[in-house]
Amino acid sequence: MSLRVIRTVSELRSLLRTERLAERTIGLVPTMGAFHAGHRSLMERAVAAHAVTVVSLFVNPTQFAPTDDLDAYPRDEQRDADVASSAGVDYLFAPSVDEVYPAGFATTVSVAGVAATLEGAHRPGHFDGVATVVSKLLNMVQPDVAYFGQKDAQQALVIRRLVRDLDIPVRIEVCPTVREPDGLAMSSRNAYLGTDDRVRAIALRRALDAAEAAVAGGQREAAAVERVARAALAEYAVEPEYVALVATDTLAPVDRLDGEVLLALAARVGPARLIDNTILTTTDGAPVSA
Repeated sequence: MSLRVIRTVSELRSLLRTERLAERTIGLVPTMGAFHAGHRSLMERAVAAHAVTVVSLFVNPTQFAPTDDLDAYPRDEQRDADVASSAGVDYLFAPSVDEVYPAGFATTVSVAGVAATLEGAHRPGHFDGVATVVSKLLNMVQPDVAYFGQKDAQQALVIRRLVRDLDIPVRIEVCPTVREPDGLAMSSRNAYLGTDDRVRAIALRRALDAAEAAVAGGQREAAAVERVARAALAEYAVEPEYVALVATDTLAPVDRLDGEVLLALAARVGPARLIDNTILTTTDGAPVSA
């Protein structure tokens, strides 16, 4: 089956109703386009596991603040369609803004607790936009499984809470972060980086590496691990918006490492705002990277 591009919810539902009646399982990969190898890995994971794979391509305006990069966000639908087709995707759902948010749209989905910190604190309203559009996409597609990347660890946790609290019958699968050869996490926003900023951007991975090394060396105090990460960023003249060691399930700050802890960080490098994370574990004495 060749890739089919769908523009409307009604057509999508009609096609997927036929697939569902034939008892074919459906996987969904929600995206904002500008596909890279990380997106492709999610698509391939879905294609391998399901008879039908849907990739949504929608740059969601409600998760961008007025000062964010909505207009500048990279868009190339034909290239994205080619990537999806080559990955074996069946349906590319690429609706307009008016299709997703029709006239009179007045509902917002808000997740308390895990959405309030880190990205939520630095980008007010961001996760309301994410939770609302993901709720809509899950209702439109009604997949068996939806696939997200670990790079957006807080987003994945917000979506897991959303699905649990609203009893949405879908399994959320979070897949490993895909990285460039030098370790930089793949992101559509990496396209904003000029040559010099691209060199500096590796600071985020170096900060995670330094923290992992400190924990492997026996450091258990969260403040000390944070200082090590900040020092690694400073070597590249990168000032973080946050460096935080938090519980993996609640995102509550931790004072001391015991078991698994999420180290999350965000920083602006030139015009790009980048995020990354790793899971540090002390259970067996060796850190496990995201």
